[in-house]
Amino acid sequence: GSCRHRCCPGRNNACWAPGARRARCYCDSYCQRTGDCCPDYLATCHRAAVGCAVGPWGPWSGCSSPCGVGSRARSRQVTVPPRHGGDPCPDLQQRRGCLGQHPTCGTGQ
Repeated sequence: GSCRHRCCPGRNNACWAPGARRARCYCDSYCQRTGDCCPDYLATCHRAAVGCAVGPWGPWSGCSSPCGVGSRARSRQVTVPPRHGGDPCPDLQQRRGCLGQHPTCGTGQ
């Protein structure tokens, strides 16, 4: 079997070629884990995997509620997207609770 015209990222059971003795060999990147790659998989399809890279967290936002329970959020950006089966990106946003304590809280204004 040959991967010459097909190379698929991730696990894709539809990405196969006819192999020896009517068995299938696969051309998806998951075949390296399962050991059923077509003989030319590495030469034809394998490129160095690049995992996701992200920048630093930005600052926390202000509390969504000036008085009482609210939430804050922060985010970060992808600096290098994942390619060729590399590690996926981690969370890009975080949220946490906060308690708004604006000077006007509880003063009736």
